[in-house]
Amino acid sequence: SDQKSRQSIQQAIKGNEQGLMLVTGCMANNHKQSLMETPGIDYVVDNERKSSIYSIVEAHFRGEHPDPEGFDEDLFSYDSAYKTFHTRSLIKIQDGCDNFCTFCIIPTVRGRASSRPVKAILDNIREVIEHGFKEVVLTGVNIGRYDDNGVNFEQLVAQILELPGDFRVRISSIEPDGFTEHFFDLFQHEKLAPHLHLCLQSGSEATLLKMRRMYTAREFKMLVEKLRGRYPDFNLTTDIIVGFPGETDKDFQDSIQLAKDLEFSHIHTFKYSIRTGTRAERMDGHLMEKIKNQRSAIIRKISEANKVKYFECMIGKPQRMLVERVTADGVARGYGESYIPLRVKDKTLVRNQFVNVVPEKLYFGKETE
Repeated sequence: SDQKSRQSIQQAIKGNEQGLMLVTGCMANNHKQSLMETPGIDYVVDNERKSSIYSIVEAHFRGEHPDPEGFDEDLFSYDSAYKTFHTRSLIKIQDGCDNFCTFCIIPTVRGRASSRPVKAILDNIREVIEHGFKEVVLTGVNIGRYDDNGVNFEQLVAQILELPGDFRVRISSIEPDGFTEHFFDLFQHEKLAPHLHLCLQSGSEATLLKMRRMYTAREFKMLVEKLRGRYPDFNLTTDIIVGFPGETDKDFQDSIQLAKDLEFSHIHTFKYSIRTGTRAERMDGHLMEKIKNQRSAIIRKISEANKVKYFECMIGKPQRMLVERVTADGVARGYGESYIPLRVKDKTLVRNQFVNVVPEKLYFGKETE
């Protein structure tokens, strides 16, 4: 929410009084003037120019004071991934959204949906693989609606999976509409991680209608059941918003029931907060913060129970772990293809390598060992 973003900005300013403060993201588009007038913020960079952040910072430390608006707009251009120090590379394939959900400001601040050309995406992935990255994560605002001259998301992923190299592909947050059952066929490929973050938002039919979501709770449940029917150990995570305007006790109970039935291994829980300029801002029935807090705590508790249950069911099942870090005492940590956190005691392992493991037990309920 805007309030949380402002709090984070103020905390960053207080904790780094001698540092350079740059703000970007949706808030930079929606509240640019007020941010520019905020003491302690040096630069406000809108989404269309955030690929220029490196150049802005570099120019600043050369003694210049660059104007972010003087840089070209480019939603999809980023510095080469080998300049970073991670094992995975985020590949942005799409930006913007045409759905206009009533709680969301993204279509206003980021604009309508636009897709990055297939060739640019494939070239980008070839580059990061050549520089040693073992995992690419496909990101965007509404990636399921990807469309570049008739090439849809399923077809794009199929082309990515055929690229040479020892790497895996993970799909980031995706809406539960816009793809067909043929999409499920892609997960037979060994390079595609069997994990999806499917955005639910609510288990209530009435609330989903008010949110202007493009699916019903029944359709969502059927989609998950079909997916799990083919891949029983498939890892699903989701988002749930609690306290949406007019959300009744029954609406919330519907969300609770669906969260339990579908056994998401993790639920990103959000308390509804007003976004200026959205339709939900003008709706009746805004709930008290106390109720939102109570409902949020309930969903988080369900999420934790689901996580432990999923981790337990994966014990004894092989995983291909990507080592992300190794401690001085030889404990390697990383994630399996099912996006479960793993730890292995083996001093011979090094960062950014794949290793085949079989989880034996839960480690404090947070990862498998």
